Amino acid sequence: MSLTLTSMADSTVTSGQQQQRSGSGQTPQPPKGPYISVITNRTTNLVIRGAMLFSVGVFLALVLNLLQVQRNVTLFPPDVISSIFSSAWWVPPCCGTASAIIGLLYPCIDSRLGEPHKFKREWSSVMRCVAVFVGINHASAKVDFANNVQLSLTLAALSIGLWWTFDRSRSGFGLGVGIALLATLATQLLVYNGVFQYTSPDFLYIRSWLPCIFFAGVITMGNIGRQLALYEYKVIQEKTHQD
Repeated sequence: MSLTLTSMADSTVTSGQQQQRSGSGQTPQPPKGPYISVITNRTTNLVIRGAMLFSVGVFLALVLNLLQVQRNVTLFPPDVISSIFSSAWWVPPCCGTASAIIGLLYPCIDSRLGEPHKFKREWSSVMRCVAVFVGINHASAKVDFANNVQLSLTLAALSIGLWWTFDRSRSGFGLGVGIALLATLATQLLVYNGVFQYTSPDFLYIRSWLPCIFFAGVITMGNIGRQLALYEYKVIQEKTHQD
């Protein structure tokens, strides 16, 4: 009788061990969800981020360019005014494309340099950055200063303050300055070829404060791009821990 009970106990323990081994051999499944399942694909995630950045750039271009046109800061020839926002049709797509490139470039540079941006990484900070950027544009169009030099210095201080408040990275500052200079040069060429013009130009064919606006815009789109890329980074980290 004791031998029978011992054999039954041994078989129970053996079956329990087999179940534990079979259970431990199963690969843990990642959490399912429509957004997680899509964002784990790197190519798809890149396209989604690019499309979102393009949409944000187009929206900001429409709003801010309308403000500039209403205040007669920029003047377009009558034959190219074709949209309901009294602006040339090519301005929003160009701004959207530039926004997508900048927003995708910032996290890529951070990854290459091995310096992930960790300063104020939350959407509330990003929205405040967008609000400050819109405010800087509003000041350039509606606030009256004694002269253009005073206006340019004020906008330069505000733009650097925006970088210091919401970015503070050397890579962000360097990219902001470089892209702002390239955008200023491109604008000079467009005005020189008669595509549009600025009223009261004081820096060759444009206004001297324009590089400050470009710099603030680059910092803003860079912050949005970094925040969008943060979701992909979190999902990759979760998959690494699970593996």
